[in-house]
Amino acid sequence: MRLADPLLQRGVRVYDIAFWRSTADEPLHRLGREIHYPPVIDVLDPYLLLVHQGMVESLFIEDLKKRGVEVRRNTAFDSYSVCENKAGPLQVNCRTNVTQERRSLLTQYLVGCDGAHSKVRKSIPEAKPVGLSQPMVWGVLDGELVTDFPDIWSKTLVYSQEHGSILIIPRERNMTRFYIELKTSPRADKSQFGQEFVMQRAKEIMAPFEVGWKYIEWFGRYQIGQRVASRFCDSHRRAFLAGDASHTHSPKSAQGMNTSMHDAWNLCWKLNLAVRGLAKPALLESYEQERRKIALDLVNFDYEHANQIAGGDAVALAENFRTNVRFISGIGAEYGENAINMPASQSWVMGEAKPGCLLPPAKVTRYLDSNPVDIQLDIPMLGQFRVYLFMWDVHQSRIFLETFCQAIASSKSLISQLSAAASISYAKQPRAPAPEDIYLRPERYTAVSHLFTFALITTMPKADIEITDLPPLLQDSRWTFYLDNVPELDTRGSLCTNKWLGSLGPGEVAIVNVRPDGYVGSIGRWDSSIDESGEEAAQWMDDYYSRFLQVPASVQV
Repeated sequence: MRLADPLLQRGVRVYDIAFWRSTADEPLHRLGREIHYPPVIDVLDPYLLLVHQGMVESLFIEDLKKRGVEVRRNTAFDSYSVCENKAGPLQVNCRTNVTQERRSLLTQYLVGCDGAHSKVRKSIPEAKPVGLSQPMVWGVLDGELVTDFPDIWSKTLVYSQEHGSILIIPRERNMTRFYIELKTSPRADKSQFGQEFVMQRAKEIMAPFEVGWKYIEWFGRYQIGQRVASRFCDSHRRAFLAGDASHTHSPKSAQGMNTSMHDAWNLCWKLNLAVRGLAKPALLESYEQERRKIALDLVNFDYEHANQIAGGDAVALAENFRTNVRFISGIGAEYGENAINMPASQSWVMGEAKPGCLLPPAKVTRYLDSNPVDIQLDIPMLGQFRVYLFMWDVHQSRIFLETFCQAIASSKSLISQLSAAASISYAKQPRAPAPEDIYLRPERYTAVSHLFTFALITTMPKADIEITDLPPLLQDSRWTFYLDNVPELDTRGSLCTNKWLGSLGPGEVAIVNVRPDGYVGSIGRWDSSIDESGEEAAQWMDDYYSRFLQVPASVQV
């Protein structure tokens, strides 16, 4: 989405985690360090980027404003109701916070991102929060420290057998966040745990190191509630839940905002297609199937993680971290088989690209301008499916490419019909433009289809092939023609073809369908020497997309 630059400039990057401990017999001492994201985690940026949530929100708000969309505040949700015919708009009842004036709005869909005490969730009869609250009370301090403690710029766990635990998180603007366990009796009056009490407890845990504050910017206190809503949508798939409205947990593993944004990202592209009439019911059904699974995985991890932080067992915590580091990084948030994720157990899924998983990073050379690019990021996020075609030699697979592209472009092809319907829809309701589009040129990726971007990847030398050697569909996709020739730039020193696919036989062609959110949907392979293989691949494409996409009745021939 090209929004990260300000965060990279202002945020704090953390590459390691340190463990400290004190007991009745041993003063506070460092037990060890761990690399936060070890080499086994294949990511471009192997660090935590720590910034205030408000900075992230402001970037989204500013980007929306550039596109002519304004976020309205001071209007509280009360309830919603479904029209009698079930297919009509929802009526949303709300009130203005200042005047308490009540008003009603009509909408096709409703998304509740209104936090742990979500009124939208309470309005969905089937959506009940399931889980427990832990008895432990934690204090939170944000401020600029004055201390001689040496690991203040690492993510650090400090455990005192007598006084409890602190999780130290570096912050932007020279600040540090302390999560402080407040060891106390179950019957203690929690109102006594004010800022001064929490500051004193932090000093006790950190002793003999000196700890003081130039200033405190924010103080809070909380108990951990680990709950997941029993449903993430209503029975009609018209009202949805995302973020804390659908799952709550401790804040200690930096998963709250990240998981919530992935909820919204998973849902928004599906809603876009549903609003345009291009989605079958199975597409919106997949939101709950996918994101509730991730929420349950998160809460199960968080329960162990939070208890081990409180328990101070550095060995167990480090082992838990190593076991779950793929999930913590985000790349281990994997979806199961459903309408949009074909089975990953198929024999032709041999590489790191697997249905239900994010694409691993890979470097290639863009043919048109010889720029080395991260292929998984090069095509901008425009709500499109990405169709990657892999082959060693384009000339050897020429007949496959020609018959495949002809079949895809045929008026009988579902891909062609969906593309035509999408063109009509985007003509009526175009993407909201931004001033930066003059540099990003999104039209490079919509020349063939507003719904699909086709990309060709080959290991051929550039001197051995011209764009005019390609079928018209791929000539029109010239900005997504890539040469797989820079393994030395890859995180694993691998060709993209080998990393994603494991291997590719002589004359073999592979197709990887990637969803608008960057997850792999399906993978297929064909022997390009077989005359019918191109048409078979085109039919395979139609069969896959027919599982969850449709041509609206209003534009059917």
